[in-house]
Amino acid sequence: MKIMEQQNAKSNSKVWFITGASRGFGKVWADAALKRGDKVAATARKLSGIADLKEKYGENVLTLELDVTNSEQVKTVVAQAYAHFGRLDIILNNAGYSLVGTIEEASSEDVKAMYDTNIFGALAVIQAALPLLRQQGGGHIMGTSSNLGHVTLPVIGYYCSSKWAFEAIHESLASEVKPFGIKVTIIEPGAYATEFGSQESLKFAAGMDIYADFKNKFADGLQSMERGDPEATPEALFKIVDAENPPLRFFLGSHNLPWVRKAYAERMETWEEWESVSNSAQGNVK
Repeated sequence: MKIMEQQNAKSNSKVWFITGASRGFGKVWADAALKRGDKVAATARKLSGIADLKEKYGENVLTLELDVTNSEQVKTVVAQAYAHFGRLDIILNNAGYSLVGTIEEASSEDVKAMYDTNIFGALAVIQAALPLLRQQGGGHIMGTSSNLGHVTLPVIGYYCSSKWAFEAIHESLASEVKPFGIKVTIIEPGAYATEFGSQESLKFAAGMDIYADFKNKFADGLQSMERGDPEATPEALFKIVDAENPPLRFFLGSHNLPWVRKAYAERMETWEEWESVSNSAQGNVK
């Protein structure tokens, strides 16, 4: 009986392709997937950041160097992972960082650089993987967004904007690839005690003195924010990847829904308050 259970577990194992696997959620999820018997193509800008996975899990993990802003490298690495394992069941775009700076402070170069990773990097992975997923008859594309894909905060407004774009892209993608048996899920974490707040995951725009006090108060507020435990997240993620009909959007953590519910209630109230004015702008053209 035990042998049969082990064989079933092996046959049901999944193959993951994970970007940004050297720290934060990417590292936690890669490690957890390998622990449960799945196989993982783990990628990071530097192989040294994921070398321990190879030491722990041997042939079940393929560690690959990847800069998601290099679209040609993305194509090569995705194809390499597919050839190595023979399939890719889950494409998990997790690489990303936050730009810290007010709307006035950040330069267009700062914003473009962040979008190159957060948006265009994710797109490069998706576009490289889609032909392979169609070829194998299905798969699951997952992307790490944020509750800030629905609401915003000051000082990291450009990061929020990248997540709003991320959400829109994945929502459109879900409709486009459903006929091919490909599923899409947007993972929306709240605040967690990961390395996302470290210097490696943050870039700072040149500051202006006029915003110094405001940003200091904002930073103090973030320090007092309650954070979730990243190690508590894998089981929730596994329920999503193992579901026959996974959700398009999934909040990770307990604080997101109350915050977003309040934000949408306020939006509805405003839209309804101005409904007559909105309707008057329709005109009579048929």
